[in-house]
Amino acid sequence: MTTLHVEDKKHYIIHFRDWMRQRRYADQTIKTYTSMLEVFLDYFPEKDIKDIRIRDIEEFNYYYVIGKGLSASYQNQMINSIKLFYMKMLGINFALKELERPRKGNYLPKVLSKEEVSTVLGSIKNIKHKAILSLIYSAGLRRNELVNLQIDDIDSKRMLIRINNSKGAKDRIVGLSKNVLILLRGYYQLYKPKHYLFEGQKGGRYSGTSINLIFQRARQRSGVTTEGGVHMLRHSYATHLHESGYDIRIIQELLGHKSSKTTEIYTHISTRTIQKVISPFDDI
Repeated sequence: MTTLHVEDKKHYIIHFRDWMRQRRYADQTIKTYTSMLEVFLDYFPEKDIKDIRIRDIEEFNYYYVIGKGLSASYQNQMINSIKLFYMKMLGINFALKELERPRKGNYLPKVLSKEEVSTVLGSIKNIKHKAILSLIYSAGLRRNELVNLQIDDIDSKRMLIRINNSKGAKDRIVGLSKNVLILLRGYYQLYKPKHYLFEGQKGGRYSGTSINLIFQRARQRSGVTTEGGVHMLRHSYATHLHESGYDIRIIQELLGHKSSKTTEIYTHISTRTIQKVISPFDDI
């Protein structure tokens, strides 16, 4: 058995990152998978990468992931990163299908009502911050999709937004709200971004962490008590579309979901049908 030196480990991680980039994996996926691979390799400082076996992965899964009480989502992403590294990049055929994965919970995403969204956005005085959150809600964007938007991606003539290389390496088109366009024009005149639609103080892409912080502060300032991250605006967008009568297939296309099963979760939290059900108590 050979020892995995720090330099060797760095080489493999860099190679893994470059391999994913060549295959056009999303930036956030690359960041997540490389950081997880680094955690995994650090767990076996005395083993060469090619000496690791399925039983070692099972040990790591049980003692590190489950033992530390890490989330089911983390566990799944960790297994996915290990599988991609060994089976796809290195061509080592581990029987990872047999590796224990967490049972999927039937959790419903948290959403805000239209009135709550209006209250949150209305509490924001900074036009840049308001434009960011308004655009996320109005088009159902992921946080990473917003920070990657370039000025030319906004087509004001056709009232469309082009989202490039999103999750799953897919492009898609979504509608541009006329009210958001007015807001964006006011923001643009004031801030004059050079390349990305929203840029940091020193240029370059705006920070995703800052976006979540803007949302949390606005939510607290508005008095909305439902807790959750900025992704809650995307969930709210999808739910409100379904409540307005839009077909689930259209919502799937707008959200950029690969499978309709992912989108169907919004049928469980939409009140369109539930509110029409008359409780038998009312007949007593």
